[in-house]
Amino acid sequence: MTKRIKEILSWYNGQNVGVLSKLYRMLNHGRLAGTGRMVILPVDQGFEHGPGRSFASNPAAYNPLYHFELAIAAGLNAYAAPLGFLEAGAAEFAGQLPLILKLNSHDILNPEVDPLGAQTASVDDALRLGCDAIGYTIFPGTEDRIVQYEQLREIAEEAKSVGLLVVVWSYPRGSGLSKEGETALDVVAYAAHIAAQLGAHIIKVKVPTENIELEKAKEIYAKHNIPKATIAERVKHVVQSAFDGRRIVIFSGGAKNEDENALLDIIRGVRDGGGFGSIIGRNTFQRSKDDALELLDKIVRIYKGEL
Repeated sequence: MTKRIKEILSWYNGQNVGVLSKLYRMLNHGRLAGTGRMVILPVDQGFEHGPGRSFASNPAAYNPLYHFELAIAAGLNAYAAPLGFLEAGAAEFAGQLPLILKLNSHDILNPEVDPLGAQTASVDDALRLGCDAIGYTIFPGTEDRIVQYEQLREIAEEAKSVGLLVVVWSYPRGSGLSKEGETALDVVAYAAHIAAQLGAHIIKVKVPTENIELEKAKEIYAKHNIPKATIAERVKHVVQSAFDGRRIVIFSGGAKNEDENALLDIIRGVRDGGGFGSIIGRNTFQRSKDDALELLDKIVRIYKGEL
């Protein structure tokens, strides 16, 4: 156990042995083992955005086994997906990498201003498939957010009781926010804090912009001159908002970015701001396998301080 991993585990004192063991395994898997950093492959976009939009640019990605192979070949910390994709390959790749089962999803066939999401898998499914964690998405800012918080509380309690990690996708949405507000610094920091308060072990948020959305927050950010000019400064504030950095916060890779250098600069900003890593899907599996592996190699090397 490295000094850094020992420090991170100490933040989760009070969790049961199963949870701590799963966290240790995830932090010590792959090429970033022992560093306290993570790169995770998430592939829930087929459900969330549709198969054509998600996989047509790289037809090999229609095959659920492809994503297991990509995550293993790249030496990533974990792979996250909904029930169907994990069921299709969990047995064949048993024990080869930590798995995160996404327990809820929503589609866009009837676009919603205030999405809720449906529970599409269970804690029992996660145990049956040998997963290390469950994943759950909440949408702070939506009309049904209170229902989502209550659902997450119950599911998180069940998952923790059987030794599974809880990974929360915390994505602000809803009629109460502008489109720009969904990634505003104050809103993303608020979303990270909410996820931490709801008991998340690992929190996924989007990389925030310099924008400040909420009127009351504008006063405070200006009064205290909270730095926000660079990605690193904004990431630092979001991490600080998750119990002063005592919860693992990882950042979304976003939609596919054809400008690789711009994407890598964002990764450097996450690293320099004290972010724990990236959960990066479309920017990898929508490229050819060779191109994805080359990009993931660079991302891992950035988090290792080599680039």
